[in-house]
Amino acid sequence: MNQGTTSTNFDFLQEHDPLFVELAASAERAFASDPNTTLIKLRQFAEAITQHLAARAGVDFDEQTSQADLLYRLNRELRFEPVVRELFHTLRIEGNKATHQFRTQHREAMDGLKVARALAIWFHRAFGKAGAGFKPGPFTPPEDPSTQQRQLQVEIEKLQHELQEANVSLGSSQQLNDLIEKEKAEYEALALAMDEESRALAKQAEDHEAALKQQQQDYEKTIQTLQQQLKEQGEKAASSQMQYVATQTQAASKEIVLDEALTRVLIDNQLQEEGWEADSEELTYQKGARPEKGHNRAIAEWPTTYGGKKGRADYVLFAGLTPIAVVEAKKENTNVAGKIRQAERYSKGFQIAAPLVPAFELAGRTIAWPDDNDAHYNVPFVYSCNGRPYVPQLAEQSGTWFRDVRAPSNTKRALPKFHTPGGLLDQLKRSKEKAEQALQSEPFGYLKLRDYQVKAIHAVEDALSRDIRRALLAMATGTGKTRTVIGLMYRFLKAERFKRILFLVDRSALGQQAIDAFNEAPLEQNQTLSKIYNVAELGDMAAEAETRVQVATVQAMVKRVFMSDTPPPVDAYDCIIVDEAHRGYTLDQEMTEGELATRDASQYLSSYRRVLDYFDAVKVGLTATPAKHTSDIFGKPVYTYSYREAVADDWLIDHEPPIRYETQLTQEGIKFDKGTKVSVINTRSGAVETAELEDEVSFEVDTFNKQVINENFNRVICEQLVKELDPFGDEKTMIFCATDRHADMVKRLLDDAFKALYNGTYNQAAVAKITGQSDKVSQLISQYKNERYPSIAITVDLLTTGIDVPAICNLVFLRRVRSRILYEQMIGRATRRCDDIGKTVFRIYDPVDIYAALDDVNTMKPLVKDPNITLEQLVNELANPDTLEQALNAPGEQQDESHADVVLSQLSQKLMQVLRKAGQKADTNPQVKTKLSELEQLWGVEPKTLHKHLHDLGPKQAAAFLQQHGGLIDQLAEVKVLLGSERMPLISDHDDELKDRTQSYGKYQRPEDYLDSFNQFIQHQLNESAALAVVVNKPRDLTREQLKEVRLLLDNNGYTEAKLQSAVRNQTNKDIAASIVGHIRRAALGEALKPFEQRVTEAMDRIYAQHSWAPNQLKWLERLAKQLVHEVIIDRDFVNQRFGEQGGVKMLDKVLENQLDTVLDELGEAIWPPQDAG
Repeated sequence: MNQGTTSTNFDFLQEHDPLFVELAASAERAFASDPNTTLIKLRQFAEAITQHLAARAGVDFDEQTSQADLLYRLNRELRFEPVVRELFHTLRIEGNKATHQFRTQHREAMDGLKVARALAIWFHRAFGKAGAGFKPGPFTPPEDPSTQQRQLQVEIEKLQHELQEANVSLGSSQQLNDLIEKEKAEYEALALAMDEESRALAKQAEDHEAALKQQQQDYEKTIQTLQQQLKEQGEKAASSQMQYVATQTQAASKEIVLDEALTRVLIDNQLQEEGWEADSEELTYQKGARPEKGHNRAIAEWPTTYGGKKGRADYVLFAGLTPIAVVEAKKENTNVAGKIRQAERYSKGFQIAAPLVPAFELAGRTIAWPDDNDAHYNVPFVYSCNGRPYVPQLAEQSGTWFRDVRAPSNTKRALPKFHTPGGLLDQLKRSKEKAEQALQSEPFGYLKLRDYQVKAIHAVEDALSRDIRRALLAMATGTGKTRTVIGLMYRFLKAERFKRILFLVDRSALGQQAIDAFNEAPLEQNQTLSKIYNVAELGDMAAEAETRVQVATVQAMVKRVFMSDTPPPVDAYDCIIVDEAHRGYTLDQEMTEGELATRDASQYLSSYRRVLDYFDAVKVGLTATPAKHTSDIFGKPVYTYSYREAVADDWLIDHEPPIRYETQLTQEGIKFDKGTKVSVINTRSGAVETAELEDEVSFEVDTFNKQVINENFNRVICEQLVKELDPFGDEKTMIFCATDRHADMVKRLLDDAFKALYNGTYNQAAVAKITGQSDKVSQLISQYKNERYPSIAITVDLLTTGIDVPAICNLVFLRRVRSRILYEQMIGRATRRCDDIGKTVFRIYDPVDIYAALDDVNTMKPLVKDPNITLEQLVNELANPDTLEQALNAPGEQQDESHADVVLSQLSQKLMQVLRKAGQKADTNPQVKTKLSELEQLWGVEPKTLHKHLHDLGPKQAAAFLQQHGGLIDQLAEVKVLLGSERMPLISDHDDELKDRTQSYGKYQRPEDYLDSFNQFIQHQLNESAALAVVVNKPRDLTREQLKEVRLLLDNNGYTEAKLQSAVRNQTNKDIAASIVGHIRRAALGEALKPFEQRVTEAMDRIYAQHSWAPNQLKWLERLAKQLVHEVIIDRDFVNQRFGEQGGVKMLDKVLENQLDTVLDELGEAIWPPQDAG
């Protein structure tokens, strides 16, 4: 390094690396002659600090890693305080602007130096010898050569406004002309001086650059050495190092205090980023700054008068000549939310006079917006902020708070950023009232929706009209959520309720499915959504002005919002619709105050939630399985349409009782005797290794295909399945496996079994593995959905949710599922109607006794809320005296509990998970056994009871234990290594054979018992239910509402059409596809069961015989007959539903020469003839 490279503001960094000081010093040196270079150097300075942190913490990066991406990775691991992220972010953005625009003013460069110094102090407090107590002294600003010129610009602007207000022509003022000439001369002198200085220092700068280049090369070597050292130290040391860096940076973050000057710099930058001209030192009312046409200005210190009191708004935002928002800016640690009231007073006290254009005029009003006390809001939007990014748990003390004051029902809310000028103007001009009137008068007919879909849309629109900004729709899988959404979006866009809608999915396959629907589903005049509005597809993220709908995955949105140099503004979308809203939210819990004292907020924000919270938009969630975590985000569902209700309405297909296969091994389990030599699969390398068992080991069916792999069990199941599944038919089958390797095995076994059964006629393309590991996955999914082959798909989790293939009639579970939500989503793959193949029921094959393991949704509340919290972090929070002190004084989750108690509970839980597992393995693994004995000697406590021991000690004593046993983390890491971080499943070659194939009817094991109980139930209910009486006595008069009532009555008592049909088949060996009406009449009257299709055929024969029909009429009657097979109620609604596209009742009545009603009546009589009732 050159001798004499010093910087009074950054010298303390010498302790870390000479490059840091050289970069900061060169930024200061360039300031007078080239402020642009100052910001470029400061960006490089921030990049060097970032790389240093990453290398120390073991976060991977290379030359291709962008600064935005590296900061995102670092933040994920180290959990930066939001204010630290803001400092890095500001230097990155300002450096980018300087690199591409070459228009930096001295003022901006000075602000950059202040931000860089704050970052340097934070870094030094984290890793310097002085630690968190480092006192840096005041910032010494370099001399600013542009001060004189800026002063002249202020005087010119001031004089111009004075002349305009006095109606004096600007050209006639000698004083103004003199000032302009003087400013021009000053500007030229400044440019000349900067150029001269630049030339004079050129040689010196060249030397510095050469030295800098050398230092950068040295620095790169230092970084590579650091990275190499960490790699060589192994996983355990890397984890401790990561924890150390996180602890140090978090401790330093607690010392950051944003003074008035830094707060102002950050707020100015935040406004500039969103497109406002902002400079709270120069662009002030007192210095003559005024709004101008074609400019979006944030003018500071604007005078107001309200209630006889004078005040000054920190900023007033002007869109051209229109005052559109007031900003109350306070330095940090102030109650930001509470200051919104102050901003409201400024809005009421703002005086509007020419040439200003009132905001209410742009909104089409004749008067400003009234408040509750006979005053008026002259500015429609108000903000309060303190430069600190928003943290939900410090909601009132952080973020940018916003309120739309135009309606008393509008509440204030926190945002991550300011709106853009365009966004505020759109809010101002977009009339919610007009949009709601338009929605109320907009018909639904052309959308061709089902009645429950219309109700769902009404429920969302109604919630939004009551200023609720989040709504959840719970609709069973297969009930047409996408179709409902298309209707909802089209209505929103047509009524101009929203400007731009984001349709958010969690996998690209779901996104593609939605885009296909947007391209195909007909709306008004048979146009599709994509034809009427501009829809931006997956990957097309350049949101153009005309884009009205954007389809995106959460992952792409996270990248765009949090890892990009140009994130979208918060008002890029004003409505977000989230598909499959139950996914991705498991960790969306707000932190308790205690956790906040010791951890960073982003720890509990999953990607989904962070994207949702980023945009200032109305959020609508769609799910088939609402769970607690979904409701926490979207609120309780505004409308629910359940699977059982949809089955009762005949929109969805029911399933038969699950078909259980029991084999010898599922009944007896798999046992290995002591001393047996066993093979295990190393799931990391795929290699098969051999070991000898120290003790007897047993496995029950719940571990099959996961902890123990037995090919014979899978072969027996596959050989039975090929007797029941038809690889050549129209029905599709989905098989759920435990792992990708298991899926490969099942594909091979099915191929073998089908080939043995069908010889040369079998086509192996009928069975396909479709998992994340498959080649050309999206093509396979498309073939499965649309083509004959594959007809049997084997998957792990790729097809468990959201993929629509209506022809699925068989589901096979070869793996256990504990989550009811996941199970219901899996079942949902088969619930859709598929009239083309005559689907009336679907079947569930269950060789692993899946129902035994299913838990209720939300019954399990994990103690360790965030699985990403490491053992190291929990130990550190207790063992470190500073964080322990904070945790002891911070509240916990229960009354009379501190946050330290919560940390101890979570630590105990983590310890128990590791050491209990080790205790079990100790019997079969001598190394683990030896290790646990060592630890017992060391700790004085039996390892498997350590969690309980610490819990009983309480936080303070437990902390002392952890301090005394400082090696605990390393010792546990050694245990984990011995256990194997991945499961190593055993390979079993025990023989197996099929013992039983059963279908259980709830509490009735035998089908005849189930049918007997059904007969008794019907006899008993006949006098209780009017609808049931109609079914028995006059079925042709049955209404839709009565049929639904009967189906739900039976359903609630365990009787369904699918189960009854299956029970009759299992009892009589005859497959009689009778309708529910037929089953009820058999139970009530003893009437013989007749397939419903046969009833329809006989009834149609009577219709054909009773009239002489023309050929065209016969053709339409045959079409009608085809549709009747799926319909119990035959009325005009049925005709409109089935033939709506061709003109419905009107058309058919015309074709049949006004005899449609006669035909429908005669059909009702003929299907259920009166003599049958006797």
